[in-house]
Amino acid sequence: MRADVRSPEDVEALVEETVAAHGRLDVLVSNAGAQTETGAAEATLDDWEFVVETNFRSYWLCAKHAAKHVEEGAIVNVSSNHARLTIPSHFPYNAVKAGIDGMTRAMALDFGPTVRVNSINPGRVDVDRTTAGVPEDERADLEAIHPLGRLGVLQDVAGAVAFLASDDAAFVTGTTLLVDGGRSAVMQDDTLPDYRARRE
Repeated sequence: MRADVRSPEDVEALVEETVAAHGRLDVLVSNAGAQTETGAAEATLDDWEFVVETNFRSYWLCAKHAAKHVEEGAIVNVSSNHARLTIPSHFPYNAVKAGIDGMTRAMALDFGPTVRVNSINPGRVDVDRTTAGVPEDERADLEAIHPLGRLGVLQDVAGAVAFLASDDAAFVTGTTLLVDGGRSAVMQDDTLPDYRARRE
């Protein structure tokens, strides 16, 4: 079902129609994402509202409506490694991603014990939005600075989400799982070996 997650009415209809069609709701994955290439000084109110309504408020609205119908299940919020470490000109995206992790902890307390709530922090994933137009030499450099020697792929993110939504994570709630190929473990890039070369 198509829905604009910035619209409270659309979100509520999305949940209600899902329950009407399937009779139950077991798992919610919130994965809306939008960003502006602005810093804290130049971001406008329009930038703020666009990112906050898309990436943050929508997660709360989806969870608020979904939790009413979950007898025993899970919510997985897709955040970003920008929640922990960031770069210039990614505001308010980076602030919102940190907020998602905080909201996840709050939801775990408020929706437990029937609903488990966790989040994941993906790093650089090879999708059009993040790698389209990146020159080959720059891409090679990006791969080389990850301890796994590559960028993430969609299956890496999907696998983490599936784990947190599954019974294998039955005693996991209120936490955040980093899925960034070890990138956040790096303190100084100039001290790293070329991990990509180690894979060859």
